Amino acid sequence: MFKAYVQKRLEKYVKEYFAQHPEIKLVVVTGSVGKTSTKVAIATVLSERFRVRLHEGNHNTHMSTPLAVLGIEYPEQLKSIRAWLEVFRAAKERIKEPTDVDVIVQELGSDRIGQVSHFSTYLHPDIGVVTAVSPEHMEYFKTIDAVAQEELAVANFSKIALINRDDIDGDYAKYLTNPHVNTYGTSATAEYYFVSDNYSINDGYTGNFIVPEWSNPTTATIHVIGEHTLRPAIAAGAVAVKLGMTTTEVASGLAKVRSISGRMNVLRGVDEAVIIDDTYNSSPLAAESSLRVLYQLSAPQRIAVLGSMNELGEMSRAEHEKLGQLCDPNELAWVVTVGDQANQFLAPAAKAKGCQVKSFENSLLAGAFVKSVIEKGAVVLFKGSEGGIYLEEAIKEVLHSTNDELKLVRQSPEWIARKNAFFSK
Repeated sequence: MFKAYVQKRLEKYVKEYFAQHPEIKLVVVTGSVGKTSTKVAIATVLSERFRVRLHEGNHNTHMSTPLAVLGIEYPEQLKSIRAWLEVFRAAKERIKEPTDVDVIVQELGSDRIGQVSHFSTYLHPDIGVVTAVSPEHMEYFKTIDAVAQEELAVANFSKIALINRDDIDGDYAKYLTNPHVNTYGTSATAEYYFVSDNYSINDGYTGNFIVPEWSNPTTATIHVIGEHTLRPAIAAGAVAVKLGMTTTEVASGLAKVRSISGRMNVLRGVDEAVIIDDTYNSSPLAAESSLRVLYQLSAPQRIAVLGSMNELGEMSRAEHEKLGQLCDPNELAWVVTVGDQANQFLAPAAKAKGCQVKSFENSLLAGAFVKSVIEKGAVVLFKGSEGGIYLEEAIKEVLHSTNDELKLVRQSPEWIARKNAFFSK
């Protein structure tokens, strides 16, 4: 009862806030993968012109989203009436104060059917961005169609919707009721797209950003690796165009987009190796995309460290086997697996394809093994889920400098304590 009361009050404050400040634009981001990268990319580009608010963390649940929108810190003592009274007081002040932002960029998360639709009861986005439809939280959604209906719901309660043309099957258009929908992506089938002329692991992509509103393409440089990591930047550019930014502003903003911790972030490894840190989380679409990026990089040795993909329910075996089948012995010197599902299903599939495979119970052991076999100039991909995998700890074994440990995900004292407890078992 107390939680429901708090949530209702918070949602009421958000509605009052936008009623008091109708000039503020709201951009929301949802999707199976890529939400946080897209959110940060949008904020980066929009900051060329606007005052932007976004919460750096993943405050995207029903309890935390209203606070992120209002720019109020989530209380540490969730059961403290006093703490929530302080939050309510801060919310009332925020409503009365002159606005300190022009645009709010908010991520919306969901792991149950109906959660995205609930946001429509108090949020009315100017632009809704849907990044992908792919297997996620399948123990609850059961089918991909259910995932599609959930994620695309945001498009229907936004004034304008931007849909990732590359990672959302066109068949799911049947779930869209909003006539104001545009697409973005890395192919010309999208309305907002990017054509690359040059690419390197150090400098990223240089090419032309093409949009319907502009008569000529705009040259832009985007400092990321991998085609799938381009899409958050393209979404950001599309949002910027919708909000009236100029070609110069958009190109300048795109040049400032970078990969964030744990999402295809390039780090220096031992003996001139290149480490691709993609350890924040893992899902079938993201893991497949990351593996394809690894294959595209020229190196004397390539190693894929693949952890279990969590929350796939009944689809887990099939999806891990599918990823294992994508492991190519002509491209990979080693496939290293971590976690029960990866070891049971991904590893045998990779072996059947002819790959040299080594499996480990935890990431510490996997990291030590990679360090023992890594060659000069190698490229090593680390891709795995959060719970029970923590491949960022494996990366520490092969970093060029311990200073770069600060660039890894989940390095706060609270997270380190939690992981120490996990590994001590």
